[in-house]
Amino acid sequence: MDLPVMPPVKPMLAKAVKRIPPGMQYEAKWDGFRAIVHRDGAELVLGSRTGKPLTRYFPELVEALAERLPPRCVVDGEIVIVRAGRLDFDLLSERIHPAASRVRTLAERTPASFVAFDLLALGDRSLLDTPLSERRALLAEALGPTSPPVHLAPATTDRELAERWFEQYEGAGLDGIVAKPLDLPYRPDARLMFKIKHERTADAVVAGYRYHRSGPVLGSLLLGLYDTAGALQHVGVCAAFPMKRREELIGELAPLVMDPPDDHPWAAWQRESAHEGARLPGAPSRWSGKKDLSWVALRPERVVEVAYDHMEGDRFRHTAQFRRWRPDRTPDQCTYAQLEEPVRYDLAQVLAGPGGG
Repeated sequence: MDLPVMPPVKPMLAKAVKRIPPGMQYEAKWDGFRAIVHRDGAELVLGSRTGKPLTRYFPELVEALAERLPPRCVVDGEIVIVRAGRLDFDLLSERIHPAASRVRTLAERTPASFVAFDLLALGDRSLLDTPLSERRALLAEALGPTSPPVHLAPATTDRELAERWFEQYEGAGLDGIVAKPLDLPYRPDARLMFKIKHERTADAVVAGYRYHRSGPVLGSLLLGLYDTAGALQHVGVCAAFPMKRREELIGELAPLVMDPPDDHPWAAWQRESAHEGARLPGAPSRWSGKKDLSWVALRPERVVEVAYDHMEGDRFRHTAQFRRWRPDRTPDQCTYAQLEEPVRYDLAQVLAGPGGG
């Protein structure tokens, strides 16, 4: 492979802001695997956000991209999987599997798509120093009329339209909006774009904690919500605390520690079979490898208010943010019924672009 921009390349990133800024290019924030595609003739590499290759996990995309991309190019985009008109991150995560046979089976059963939104090189020309507005025009021209599973990400400079997208697109499983300055060059691994995400709050039961990797201080709170059957389901973690506060929390939570945790709602977490019918902490993870997933069980009596952006199925998609303790709430009030459901929106309308949304 001999391209003007060679792999590995870490993608340009965005920093969070509260409101959509004016005077920029706006796109949907896709909830998938960020990937930079390097193609030089018959050679094609899918690079992840960390620079590690994803190529072996998406054989169907390698074939599709080889048919649809220019012979020599470097394209930034997102790998996604669509189910029932929505993005499905859980299905996407299943593709990171060590067995090639399993990957091939999933490629046929739940094929992935690629949404292109930036162009880093074309032919013998590096575009890293080229303004975004010109890169976007070159990308649209290079891709031409796209066809599934390869898509050109819809983009607009109309802020009012971006505001509508922000409200509508969540119903298709998207994360929010990304705003990009029109004169922005491409700077790998730099946070020069802006992301605007939804934030909601929920009351959750604190049912355990994990230690911090640095030592015997609190690393994260384990959060639970009660389902309609009255079972406490593990929905995620809350982890961002100053170090001094991490030390204090160990002492504050000590009276709630259950040792042994035989009567805890998640006592069966160490049995792999127990994870099949319930959401418990410490489920086997292809992402964590040998990471210690052990945790300290607490009597599920304390309630915390956390902020979250959106749900992935029955759990918080990302780490929740601590807001405050809620001594005025009882654990039985922490149910899924309190969560706001976005109005569903068909992903096909998103991919249709400004004219279709």
